[in-house]
Parts: sequence; structure tokens; C-alpha cells
Amino acid sequence: MRQKIVDTYEAGNTSIRKVAERFQVSKSTVQALLKRKKETGKLLPSQAKGGKPSLLFGHEQQIEEMVAQYPDYTLAEYCEYWHEKTGVWLSESAMCRFLKKQELTLKKKHYGAVKPIKKLIKRSA
Repeated sequence: MRQKIVDTYEAGNTSIRKVAERFQVSKSTVQALLKRKKETGKLLPSQAKGGKPSLLFGHEQQIEEMVAQYPDYTLAEYCEYWHEKTGVWLSESAMCRFLKKQELTLKKKHYGAVKPIKKLIKRSA
């Protein structure tokens, strides 16, 4: 599609606006494609940029030790522990994402009162 847009414009006899209407894209899209072709000689999309690295990056060993030492902690407790230990505050979602990337699963023990099973007693009338 990108190549068709550029080829149509470069064939001449038409304006950027008319090419944009023909291919149902914006005028700025056509301009950007022409600029990219002129500067790089290619029409391939730009490579995706990476996001911001985690605040835990480089602390993988410490996190693994923390999880091994406190396997029953919740995400909130891990965040609080990390804040007390390093002074860096993390959200629960950031901690969760990091633990998933490191494949450190959280197996929780479920404690609670067991509900008694009620038996139905038929009374004869």
C-alpha cells in the first residue's frame, strides 16, 4: 500500500491531496511516506521503540531471594518490603509484571474457616 501511494504520486499528473483522497489516507500520511522514501530510500515502518525499563531491572537476584524468603507475601507486601529495603516505591502492577517476566509465580496458601456441611433431615409428619 505504501509503495502504491508513492508510485502514484511519483508518476506525476496528480497532487498529494488527490493521492490521499484516492487511497483514503490523510495528506500528512502521503507527505510522511514521500519524506521517508526521500531520506531512507525505503518505505518500511519504523522499528518500535522500547518502553521505559522497570525500576527492578538489574535486581533480579534480590527479587528472587525476596520471593524465596517470603513466598506467602501479597503483591502489596512485596512492594512495601522493597520500599523499606531500597527506598524505591513500586506499584503492585509493576511488581506483578516483573515477577511474571522473571517467571516467579506466587502460590498462595488459602486459610479460612471451613464451612460446615448442613445435612437435610427429613421429618416425618
